Amino acid sequence: MTRPPRDWLWSATATGAALLLASALLTWSHPPAPEPLVLSLGTGGEGGVYHEYGSGLSSVSDGIESVEIVTHTTAASVENNLLVAGGAMDAAFTLADVAALAVAGDPPFDDPLPIRAIARLYDNHTHVVVRADSSYEEVADLAGTTVSLGASGSGTEMMAERLLDLVGLEQLPGDADPAAADGDAVAAVRLSIERSARALEDGSVDAFFWSGGLPTRAVADLAERHPIRLLDLSEHVPDLVAAYGGYFAELPVPAGTYAGVPAVRTIGVPSLLVVDRRMPDDVAQDLTALLFESRGVLSEAHPVALHLHPRSAIATLPVPLHPGAAAYYRSVKYAYDP
Repeated sequence: MTRPPRDWLWSATATGAALLLASALLTWSHPPAPEPLVLSLGTGGEGGVYHEYGSGLSSVSDGIESVEIVTHTTAASVENNLLVAGGAMDAAFTLADVAALAVAGDPPFDDPLPIRAIARLYDNHTHVVVRADSSYEEVADLAGTTVSLGASGSGTEMMAERLLDLVGLEQLPGDADPAAADGDAVAAVRLSIERSARALEDGSVDAFFWSGGLPTRAVADLAERHPIRLLDLSEHVPDLVAAYGGYFAELPVPAGTYAGVPAVRTIGVPSLLVVDRRMPDDVAQDLTALLFESRGVLSEAHPVALHLHPRSAIATLPVPLHPGAAAYYRSVKYAYDP
């Protein structure tokens, strides 16, 4: 075998070394882009406002290289608090009264959960939806009917159970005959908002409960297909406050919110965005900033995003603000003392 000249070997070796060095220098001077921070977000059922709000946040993150928000459809408030505290979700939406139970460790939660708030977002409105030609005028009139209480593990379910208890209506399994309890009962099924709307339309339920922002798409779509009404719930606000705390307020559902549906007064409950207390402060601060800086775009996903304001967003007690969120509010001149 003929050996190549020694100077050729030296030249080839030197060229290879130079290429390796150049590659290393290029890599050093232009390091690979860091992987985006991926945050999981628990929302709620399709057709509800949490789902649309979350989808809006996810769409906003599509245009930001440093963060990606991945949404997950859930039953909403009760389940969301458990998912965040258990580490299955980084953030989630919840009703304030449910979150208060979570931080206290009161039923349906077994122990205090380590959740912290990013912001108070907007007020949910409790709906009791019936067909327009029905005779029901108040919750007590639902005795002897079949009612959807919302998805299992949702804040809607908790509100429905509380209201039925207040008016003395027992909850029987969905396949039971509510007349078997002398009429002071409902046959209770637990359906998502979209399934509840379809069930009212096809007559398999007589009413359904829902807690969500205005307008809720699934209710709006139902109103376009079938005449409906909402029951006035304002009389129950004082009893709810007395029994469960000051998370409830009397709020209007204006005429025209849903096609052909007259105005009523109902029960308002704040909605919060919560995270685990172990979330790093800088991540929580960046998430809070993203929420506010994207407010205009989020309002295209749902108009309730326009209710977001630093002055009201810090009103999350008894759920403490995350220190990172508090740092954001201080940076925009809205002080918060934990």
